[in-house]
Amino acid sequence: MGLGKWIGGIVGFMAMGPLGALAGYAIGSLLENASNAGNASVDSYGDTATSYEGQRNSFLFAMLVMASYIIRADGRIMHSEMEFVRRFLRANFGEAAVSQGEQILLNLFEQRKQMERSNPMAFRNTIHECGAQIAANLTYEQRLQMLDFLAKIAQSDGNVCQAEIDALKEVALSMGLSDKEVDSMLNLRGNSLEDAYKVLEITPDVTDAEVRAAYRRLALKHHPDKVATLGEDIRRAAEEKLQEINDAKERIYKARGMR
Repeated sequence: MGLGKWIGGIVGFMAMGPLGALAGYAIGSLLENASNAGNASVDSYGDTATSYEGQRNSFLFAMLVMASYIIRADGRIMHSEMEFVRRFLRANFGEAAVSQGEQILLNLFEQRKQMERSNPMAFRNTIHECGAQIAANLTYEQRLQMLDFLAKIAQSDGNVCQAEIDALKEVALSMGLSDKEVDSMLNLRGNSLEDAYKVLEITPDVTDAEVRAAYRRLALKHHPDKVATLGEDIRRAAEEKLQEINDAKERIYKARGMR
């Protein structure tokens, strides 16, 4: 993914607003560094860009913005969390995206420091504004997939602290999602019956009919076809998530003797 692809993606639905302002800093410095290194090549994008590429790269940049908030939620930048982002970028967007995506994250961390020198709430307020912009431009299902990635980043060090949970819920609410959806994402990989109920966003005292209805509702909103416009790799990630939802459903069905 060359710099032109990043720029083309941002010129999609995020050219303006708080995300556009962050992109100006985070990506502008990449262009400056490339120019100083005598390697300022920019891929051809312009009129040949498809709406698919713009949507896909806008999704990626928005995810990195929100990831920068989640990663720093506990006041530290964990190697395991950064490595998860590298693997995600490599698997979903290619090797060229790894170093550029990592640099964008580092630039966002620096931008946060600069903003918070004058106002400790400045970056947090910007994240809330970015969430509203994301909610206005991504579908509900695409936002759910972004939340799933953010939850996996938080889980990548093997421990999700309360500060990270609070940050995930804060980001989710800003994007028009709910606390229950955060709890569902965080328990997808759990093995207990309690985890399974949280995945389906229900409590153990519901009826069998309510269990079936909850599963149908969840399977529908997390169906991989709903994020297919973001690319086959994102669709595969959604398929894995749906399988984890199916596993949770099977644990509940087995415990209740349901078929």
